[in-house]
Amino acid sequence: MIKNQIMIDSVTFQYPGGEHPVLKDVSLSINSGEFTAIIGSNGSGKSTLCKLLNGLIPHYYVGDFEGKVFVNGLLTTEHKVADLSHDVGYVYQDFENQLVCPRVLEEACFAPLNFGYHDYKERGKRALDLVGLSSLEAEYIWQLSGGQKHLLALAGALSLDQNILIIDEPVAQLDPFHAKEVYEILRKLNKEHGKTIIVIEHHTEFIADYCESVVLMDAGKVVWKKQTKEALQHVDFLMESQIYPPQVTQAAYQLAQSEQRELPVRIEEAIQFFTFPQKSDLGLEQSFQKTNKKGKLIEFKNVSFSYKMVNRTKKTVLTNLNLEIFHGDIVAVVGNNGAGKSSLMRLITGLVKPEQGDVTVKELNTRKFSPEKMADIVTYIYQNPEEMFIEDSVRKDVEFYLKARKVPGYDKVVDKVIEQFELTHLQEKDSRLMSGGQQRRASLAIGVAMDPSIILLDEPTANLDIATRKHITKLISSLKEQVGAVMIATHDMQLVAECANRIIVLNNGEILHDGTRESVFSNSELLKQAGLVPPQIVELCRRLKLSPLAYTVDDFVQVFERKELEHGICSEIIRKTLS
Repeated sequence: MIKNQIMIDSVTFQYPGGEHPVLKDVSLSINSGEFTAIIGSNGSGKSTLCKLLNGLIPHYYVGDFEGKVFVNGLLTTEHKVADLSHDVGYVYQDFENQLVCPRVLEEACFAPLNFGYHDYKERGKRALDLVGLSSLEAEYIWQLSGGQKHLLALAGALSLDQNILIIDEPVAQLDPFHAKEVYEILRKLNKEHGKTIIVIEHHTEFIADYCESVVLMDAGKVVWKKQTKEALQHVDFLMESQIYPPQVTQAAYQLAQSEQRELPVRIEEAIQFFTFPQKSDLGLEQSFQKTNKKGKLIEFKNVSFSYKMVNRTKKTVLTNLNLEIFHGDIVAVVGNNGAGKSSLMRLITGLVKPEQGDVTVKELNTRKFSPEKMADIVTYIYQNPEEMFIEDSVRKDVEFYLKARKVPGYDKVVDKVIEQFELTHLQEKDSRLMSGGQQRRASLAIGVAMDPSIILLDEPTANLDIATRKHITKLISSLKEQVGAVMIATHDMQLVAECANRIIVLNNGEILHDGTRESVFSNSELLKQAGLVPPQIVELCRRLKLSPLAYTVDDFVQVFERKELEHGICSEIIRKTLS
C-alpha cells in the first residue's frame, strides 16, 4: 500500500478579509486505502482543510496561502482543479449547489460525459444503483427530497471512480436507514475497491462503526491523528473540544472513571461491558406527560395531497390522512426521505392546499384562508435558516414581521426574544454571515417573535455539530412554555428521544404509527418497516432487554448505578445468609 497518498506540509491559509488564518501550520498525511474521519467543532477548519485536496484552495478560493499539498505525488499548486479531480471526488456540505442537470440520470452522467468517457451513461447508471436511486433516474431533480438530492450528489462523485473520495457530512440530511446505507457503500468502496475515504463527521457512532482513523481539528490546527478506538477513549479531551464520543462510551466513562478499563465504542462492545439481569425493570419514571386531548389545534380529515409533475402525471405524497394535534403536544414527525413530512407541515401553513379532505387549524379551514392569514397562527421555520433572513441584521430580521403587522411595543418583544436565544451580542450582525448554530438560533427567534400558536420546525438540527445540537434541543424544549404545540420533522432520533411527547411515523404518505417514544423505539417491526434507527443508548437498552428504555446517557447511568447498588446489597445479604 502506498504511504502518504495525501501529504499536507506546514499549510497556513487565510481567506481574503479574514481577521485570522483558518488553517494554522497544518501538517497531515493520509495513506492510500485509509478510511479517515475529520472531527472538530463548527469553525475548526475541517471543510477548509479538505478543499486543499482537490485544489479549490488556492486555485478557486484565493487568499494568503503558505505550505505544500501533495495528492498522489502531484503538488496541488502546480495542477488545475480539473486535473486533480481525476483523483479526488468531493461531495460538499452544500451539496445542492453541485447539482447542475435537470434529471437524475443526466446529473449522474454529467462528470464522466464532460471528461470524455465513452461509457459515461453506464458509469452514471452504476453510480445510481450504488446509492439506491436507479428507480428515479428519469425524475426531475427538483422533485427529489433533500436526502435523495444528497444521495445524487454522492452518485455524481462515484461516477468518476476516483481513488480518493471526500464527503462533507455524508448523513446530514438522510433518514437513519439511508444514512447507514451510505456508510455501507463507503465501507464497500474502501474495503473492496481500495478507495481512500475521508469524511467530515459529527456523529461519532458512525465513526466508531466504519472509520479506521480520526483527525481532530481545533481552531485551525490538527491536534492529533489516532486510530479510531484510541481516539474515542479520550472522553474528557473530546468533550472539552465540544465533541461527544458515542453514547455507550460516555456512559461507560461515567461508570468506570476510577478503573483502568478500555471503554466500548460500539454496541457489541457495550453489551459485554454492561451486565444487567435479563428483562430488568429499570424503574424509570415516565417524564413526559401524555397528551391531554384538550384544546384541539389542528385536524386533518381524510386528507390526500399530490402535485403534478412536468409530464402532467400526478405524484401522490399523502393518502387519506387523519390526524389531530392538541395543545401541549411536542410532536416529532419521522420517516424515510420522501415519506411526506415536509408536505404534511406545509399543508398546515396553507402554502399548499389538500387535493382531498380538509385541514383545520384553530377552526380555520386552510382552503378558505390565505397563507398570510394562517401566518398569524402558524410559524414554519425552514430547514435552511437562510430562507428566513430578509434584512441585513439579526435584529431587523426578528422585528420584520412585528413591524409589518404594526404590533405595538414590538421593541420590548424583540429585546426579550433576542436575549432568550442568546443573540444580544450578535443582533447587529448580518444573519447570513453567522455560523450554522447561530443562524439556527436566529431562525428560531424570528419564529417565536411572531407569537404563533403553532411552530413547525423542518430539520432544526441538520448540519450542526453535536454540542450545538444539544443547545438547540434545549431551546426547542423551552418552546412548550410559549406556544400551543410544536411539530418537528426530523431524522435526528436523539432530538426525538429527548424532546417529543408524541411521535408520528410516516411511511409512503400514510401514518404508520402514532404513539409515544416507548411504543416506537420498543417496536422492532415498526423500526424496520419505517427505516428508523434508535439512538445508540436506546438500542443498547433494547439489546440488553431493559424496560422501560432509557433515552439519555444520564438516565442510563443513573439506573445502572442504582442496579449496581441493589446488586451489591443483595450479594452481601446472600453472603451473610450462607455464612
